[in-house]
Amino acid sequence: MFESIITTTLTPGVFALCLCAALLLGLIISVSYRIRSSSTRSFTVTLATLPAMVAVIIMMVSGNLGAGVAVAGTFSLVRFRSAPGTAREIGAIFLSMAAGLACGMGYLGFAVIFTVVLCGVDLLYNSIGFGEKKGGRAERELRILVPEDLEYYGMFDDLFQKYTTQADLVQVKTTNLGSLNRLSYDVRLKEAGQEKAFIDELRCRNGNLEISLSMKAMNEEAL
Repeated sequence: MFESIITTTLTPGVFALCLCAALLLGLIISVSYRIRSSSTRSFTVTLATLPAMVAVIIMMVSGNLGAGVAVAGTFSLVRFRSAPGTAREIGAIFLSMAAGLACGMGYLGFAVIFTVVLCGVDLLYNSIGFGEKKGGRAERELRILVPEDLEYYGMFDDLFQKYTTQADLVQVKTTNLGSLNRLSYDVRLKEAGQEKAFIDELRCRNGNLEISLSMKAMNEEAL
């Protein structure tokens, strides 16, 4: 079970077995990724078929040093034709490639165990919120429009003390030809469900101009 089924000669039966195993493992990885993350249809299909593609390449270049170097050079060009992804997407791609590599070398038992264990650990860590910042779900981005002639410094401090545990002014930007200022804050709410009351009191301070309170967006380029 844990020995390579590929001998010195690659037979059609062994090729078909490795290919089917790679497709099955790719399907498992793709389904596991979709359970805890949203993704496009193209990325889901790619995860499901990538192990098979890698397995075929490994079986074809096995024992051929020149072909292996050429394939490595081809793979290096793919990076410059692809958009950067999140850390989770990159991890899923590497998992698919590793499963395909193991299948291509004929170690089907190791490939199955590796894939099942890694998918299970990934689901476990995501379900228990491993690595999530404490209080991260209460973090919000607050944007307030105020008149240009309004002295905003310290104007909302009492409301921040009432509704938040942390409020940091991160940006001040002029808008509407300089007649308005847009204030951007990173805030952490004390309690869920108080967004409306918080916004209503803010509106009384900024002359009923536009206010937005949204979930804090994560930088997609950051790993």
